[in-house]
Amino acid sequence: MRAQPVAAAPNAVLHPWLRDEVAALLAALPAVSADTASVRATHAFWDVWQAGLATPVVLPEALPPLRALLVWDNLAGHKTPALVDWLVARGVLPLYTPLGGSWLNMAESVQRILARRALDGQLPTSAQEVMDWLAATVRGWNAAPTAFVWGGQRQQRRWRAHQRRHALGGSGAVTHRPVPRRAPRPSAYERLCT
Repeated sequence: MRAQPVAAAPNAVLHPWLRDEVAALLAALPAVSADTASVRATHAFWDVWQAGLATPVVLPEALPPLRALLVWDNLAGHKTPALVDWLVARGVLPLYTPLGGSWLNMAESVQRILARRALDGQLPTSAQEVMDWLAATVRGWNAAPTAFVWGGQRQQRRWRAHQRRHALGGSGAVTHRPVPRRAPRPSAYERLCT
């Protein structure tokens, strides 16, 4: 987890911080070979990305090998030409979550968890105190990170809860308690036979 608590996060603050963090991440990755197959694959990745954009980006002639994917939300500030050009020049493919699809961006979930852990039960007296609590929470997270798994335990719980529902008389309504079924009443013929 890489985070920097700040009082405000305009693009003038976010973009330099992001560039520093992405550069550090790329420096830690192993070197990439530039053989012919990887160059073709790189061009294919960038072409598919380019086709999905509402406003195409002018790509450089010599594309660097694809090094990383950067998933973030669909804000206008994340699409500034200077920032996108900087990412492309370093082989970072920005992927934007669809509008109304912030749940696809795991950073949104992590932000919610960190804010809850840092601020629950607290009464801050200053913005600096809140930033200090958030920084301490990030350090604690990094000391013992929580793994996020798509289709993990939460999905399994939801599936089991879905299985415990009982349909009501063929309608779309359901109940969580089984509806007792009465034994069918014997017909008049069956009553005569007994």
